Amino acid sequence: MPKNKKEDEKLQAFLTTFLSVVGFVIAIILWKDKRYVMFYAKQSLIVFIVGAVGGVISSMFNFLPIIGNIIQFAIGVIIIFAWVLSWIYALSGTMKEVPVIGSWARNFNF
Repeated sequence: MPKNKKEDEKLQAFLTTFLSVVGFVIAIILWKDKRYVMFYAKQSLIVFIVGAVGGVISSMFNFLPIIGNIIQFAIGVIIIFAWVLSWIYALSGTMKEVPVIGSWARNFNF
């Protein structure tokens, strides 16, 4: 792959992960035939879904004064960590799976 094309795909993959679900939609529309970009687009969608489910779960524990806050904080940190890790991996130039989420994305076919 020529260097410029590889750099373009790294940037596209980064944008896909940075913009989360919007990035996934953009990738589907513009870059569906690019394997590298779609690898990260699927992970981005899974990070978004896990974040949404995590938000619902953490809000269910809000009634617990201290433990609820700890659970909410922990889920938030995990989601932000996965999101930032997906940015770093997308810019790396190699297809690396975000822990746990990457294996779910691998099984996601559309």
